[in-house]
Amino acid sequence: MRNYAIVTAAYWGFTLSDGALRMLVLLHFYRLGYSPFTLAFLFLLYEAAGIGANLIGGWLATRHGIRRMLAVGLATEIAGFCLLSALSPSWGAALSVVWVVVAQGICGVAKDLIKTASKSAIKLTAPDGASTLFRWVAWFTGSKNAMKGAGFFLGGLLLEGIGFRAALWAMAAALACVLAGVLLSLPP
Repeated sequence: MRNYAIVTAAYWGFTLSDGALRMLVLLHFYRLGYSPFTLAFLFLLYEAAGIGANLIGGWLATRHGIRRMLAVGLATEIAGFCLLSALSPSWGAALSVVWVVVAQGICGVAKDLIKTASKSAIKLTAPDGASTLFRWVAWFTGSKNAMKGAGFFLGGLLLEGIGFRAALWAMAAALACVLAGVLLSLPP
């Protein structure tokens, strides 16, 4: 139960920041006057990279362990946040879009590495019995959706309160604390 709680808390922290990232990017670039098509394009690599990471995530988790995959996913998300925070307002629209698409792609990989490792952890930590596993997965999935929704609100709040770059740094720092907690709490 302890390991399930640790993995779930790490996944919640990640999901909250990932939802906030989506709103942060969407609202920031909407404010800058980007077209609806360009706004949708900003998330293209995020989703496409996630597909690839999802395909190999389970294999990586069984080969390298869930703790390592959670750590790699969290570190990858932090790197994506830092890369995105380096975006300069002086860059042209084309370079800005390419930069954001690449940073979002990195975050898409992180999302599916963490999701796959977290769901694998549920399978390993659930007590015997299909009904218990089903309940734990249902609760995990439902709570993930609630955290994603809270993250959308958080992204808008952070953008309005502290701005785009500072919000990314704050989320990266929060995820670094989650990463430290995973590394210190979960067994290898």
